[in-house]
Amino acid sequence: MNIEELRSYCLSKKGATEDLPFDEVTLVFKVAGKMFALTTLNAELSVNLKCVPEVAIELREQFAEVIPGYHMNKKHWNTVDLTGNLSDKQVHEWIDHSYDLVVAGLPKKVREEL
Repeated sequence: MNIEELRSYCLSKKGATEDLPFDEVTLVFKVAGKMFALTTLNAELSVNLKCVPEVAIELREQFAEVIPGYHMNKKHWNTVDLTGNLSDKQVHEWIDHSYDLVVAGLPKKVREEL
């Protein structure tokens, strides 16, 4: 997966937007103003994704490419190295999980509008 494929998939999610809120190299993907993925534009390709805490631990144990979220709450976020051997399908599932977690936490009215 490359940065354009990552960007395209994240933006394909309903209501997804992109922004550079922190600096000119940290690309953030949001739904209803809430982050579900972020990546850097100036280093090896990786993505931070939200995750259920128990699943986050399991993924870190199972995949060398998954580590606690860099500069994030390590209980709820994983950093996924996209330069390794992960399949696009696997990464898509993790992006979907992150997006779904964020959407589930939105107010009912906002969820219904999506």
